[in-house]
Amino acid sequence: MALVISSNVPALNAQNNLNRSTNALNKSIERLSTGFKINRGADGPAALVISEKQRAQIAGLRTAIENTEKAASVIQTAEGALNEINTILVKMRSLALDSANTGVNDADAIAANQAEINNSIDTIDRIARNTQFGTKQLLDGSVGVSGSTSDTDVTFIKGGPNTYSGVYDVAVTGVAEQAYISSGFTTTTLAADEVLTINGVNITLNGGTDKAGVITRINEFTEQTGVIADDPAGAEIRLRTEAFGSDADITIVSDTTGAASSTGFGTAQQTDVGANISGTINSLAAAGKGNTLTSTEGASKGTIVRLGEDTTSATTLTSTVTGAQGTVAVQNQALQFQIGPNRFQTAEIAINNIQTDALGVAMSGNVFNSLSEINVNSFNNAQDALEVIDNAIDEISTLRGDLGAFQKNTLESVANNMRSTLENTVAAESVIRDTDFAETVAEFTNNQTLVQVGTSVLSSATQTTQSILSLLQ
Repeated sequence: MALVISSNVPALNAQNNLNRSTNALNKSIERLSTGFKINRGADGPAALVISEKQRAQIAGLRTAIENTEKAASVIQTAEGALNEINTILVKMRSLALDSANTGVNDADAIAANQAEINNSIDTIDRIARNTQFGTKQLLDGSVGVSGSTSDTDVTFIKGGPNTYSGVYDVAVTGVAEQAYISSGFTTTTLAADEVLTINGVNITLNGGTDKAGVITRINEFTEQTGVIADDPAGAEIRLRTEAFGSDADITIVSDTTGAASSTGFGTAQQTDVGANISGTINSLAAAGKGNTLTSTEGASKGTIVRLGEDTTSATTLTSTVTGAQGTVAVQNQALQFQIGPNRFQTAEIAINNIQTDALGVAMSGNVFNSLSEINVNSFNNAQDALEVIDNAIDEISTLRGDLGAFQKNTLESVANNMRSTLENTVAAESVIRDTDFAETVAEFTNNQTLVQVGTSVLSSATQTTQSILSLLQ
């Protein structure tokens, strides 16, 4: 081999190999210090792409698992409140059963039962209004099927589980009527004492009482009779039931003949029965009960609205409004939960209004149109109240079952599956990205030795040119 001084090829070769060993050593140090064998795109372009996608999925899975746990807390909050309402309804049922035992109870006992039932109704409404998770209301209908109306004569009561969001026309084709009887009483005062028997309840009227006093006296017994006294035409007393519909009836008889100096109802028993409403929702025939319309088909199926009294004429106060009644806008605002790591992996559940005005609504053959109206002041009313309470218990129990099934079969099952998926995805990402310390330490030791040897060899290679000087001596 020629001896040259311009180019020290052995030294360059040693330097090149030393650089490679140094780079490999630095990479081993980086992998050992970070714990990752892929730290930049150059370390493995394809592996980096796959790993980053898996990292995004892992983060999504962890968040989704947290979401399901939070969702379960929401469901448990609602279910806990429903459990308390269920307990109250069971107590109300016992009170109604006790009140139906009219052969034993006197008026004071029944009044005490009714007072406790009224308090229970208020408590249920309070729970429904105040149950919330954070600031989100859960039981007032705002996270279920809710609605608003364009006409003040129409009140949205509730929607069904399959009600579609939309705006639906409401029209009354046949008015609902209260049962009513007019007295013909136009005199200024009663000439003598008189006893009116209204729906089985005896009401004593004192002689000398004027018409306004007679109306006030009769209305003191409204809770027991279900009947209201008024003077719509300014001439005679009229008695009408609080409730609308064919299940509302009135029976009245007086112990005094219908002379001008008496209340005018007379000794012959008089009776009347109300009439149910008929109409359409979304241009389709709806079921009428009392003054409520229930949609039974189409997109609006399950929508229930209540129609108000016709106040345009004093002579029609006992009927509801008629004709087109604007629209009801229905929105299904079910709770939406993101329970998966990817787009649109969601679940939803609706919790409809459970206030007493929306429980036991429009039951056929029952004088009460909802739980909020029940009273137990007579045998028949106690029987009807029992039916409404039983229906309310069924509704609450069904809702609790739906919530429980959603928590167990949707939230908890999905969370368990995602935990397994998370475990396997983390394992797969670890294989791609994490440092194998046993292998890397071995590489580090090897590279460290090569650097040390390469440094020594490079030092020797730079000494070879010194032999040329001996030729010049």
